[in-house]
Amino acid sequence: MKTIFTFLFILGINIFLSAQKVDYKNNIIAVDGNKIGKVEVQKQNFGLTKNFNLYSMNGEKLVIAVLSTEFEGDKNDNTSMYYRFTFLPTNQVGIFKLSTLGMEKGFVNLIGKGGVIDGNNLNADKVTELIASKGVSPRTAVNYTLVSRNKNWPIELKENKSIEQGAEKIGFFTSTGNVGGQDSYEFFIPDGVMVAKVSFAGGNNAQNFELFTAKDKVRKIIQIPQKDKVSFSSSVVDPNSLTLKRITAWLVENNYL
Repeated sequence: MKTIFTFLFILGINIFLSAQKVDYKNNIIAVDGNKIGKVEVQKQNFGLTKNFNLYSMNGEKLVIAVLSTEFEGDKNDNTSMYYRFTFLPTNQVGIFKLSTLGMEKGFVNLIGKGGVIDGNNLNADKVTELIASKGVSPRTAVNYTLVSRNKNWPIELKENKSIEQGAEKIGFFTSTGNVGGQDSYEFFIPDGVMVAKVSFAGGNNAQNFELFTAKDKVRKIIQIPQKDKVSFSSSVVDPNSLTLKRITAWLVENNYL
């Protein structure tokens, strides 16, 4: 019996010592006394909700966390909201729950206790582990309204990934990585609702793309024929900016964006 109590005592000490202490002051996250990142808080809806950007201590943007309203609410939990975390250096995306009464604290604890920051960058393995252990997969609920605009104006893709038409922001896009030679992207309307997922091969010479929309909930192949072969593109917007512009035009024309 004494041996069991000794074992439990030692185990308790080890758990206590291994537990990470996360502190948050003046928008700086510190883990066990070490500063790991800076949080930028963006208030939305008159301060009722918040979005977050996480920067390394040398100013590199690492994580974007945006309230995601395209998901159905959890009937068994009315105290949380879904957030989409985009881990920029690793091209990984995860959906997490944050408390409605402590969104900022929830974001800080997820980042701090997740151990995803390694120096001034992200640890890809830790990000994968965080998404697998803390991430959720809610059902998509489609209920969004497109912004009013003049479709006669050309579509522009900006360096910050926003999509504009007639000098008005109509949405934005983000890269979700490359798997098996396929580049994947997600498109959103300005308030953060994801409206389409696309993937394609061939870069700026892609002839078609696979489309999944929140409205239709089906996958289909869309043709994007082009006459000129593109050998090189130095766009600061995205390496696949020409194909993305064609896809964006299709989404606008078909009332998805």
